[in-house]
Amino acid sequence: MEYRIEGGNLPVAIIKLAPGESVNCESGSMAWMTDGIKMETSTGGGLGKMFGRMVTGESLMLNTYTAQQPGEIAFASSFPGSIRVIELNGNSILAQKGSYLASFGNIEQTVGIQKNIGGGFFGGEGFLMQRFSGNGLVFLEVDGSAVDYELQPGQRMIVDTGYTVMMDSTVNLEIEMVKGVKNVLFGGEGLFNTTLTGPGRITLQTMPIPGTAMMLYKYMPKKNG
Repeated sequence: MEYRIEGGNLPVAIIKLAPGESVNCESGSMAWMTDGIKMETSTGGGLGKMFGRMVTGESLMLNTYTAQQPGEIAFASSFPGSIRVIELNGNSILAQKGSYLASFGNIEQTVGIQKNIGGGFFGGEGFLMQRFSGNGLVFLEVDGSAVDYELQPGQRMIVDTGYTVMMDSTVNLEIEMVKGVKNVLFGGEGLFNTTLTGPGRITLQTMPIPGTAMMLYKYMPKKNG
């Protein structure tokens, strides 16, 4: 399997498959493909898997595309931004809800429950995240541009709500309340920040969809009366 990312800020992942190779995605993600690629829709592992995908913002069903002959298949991002490809070699990652685009190889997708429940409810990253483990590639949608960091043991990154896309399962997520009454009331950063502590990789995004939606809402015509 080979792949390339094209499209700039409106990205698409184009995957080249050899005969017999397969790629998985959530239903409705395929943008185009060449002739000779067969699609099969399934639950991806039963009702439990379906429910897990539903609560993490993904579609209920999974599509598997298998090449009968050499060909290409493309998966386009649903929002302006970028696509990050994560290689797994027996390890696991946690990703934000709704970020899954496609995967190749022996990848297991499950619900990732935050160890710190308060962090899940108040940190903006969600009490439920997606956990990907196994061997292969995971294609994730990123809102805006992606910025990667490799945190050393004990190294911390303070992140505003909604800016975390992905982190290794070795990274600890906690919540810290913004200090100072004036900072809380007038700082415009909300009550809480997410603290990510290494070791492990993290990927941050520059334009979270909720924040972008609120900014656009300010400029929308308002109905009077």
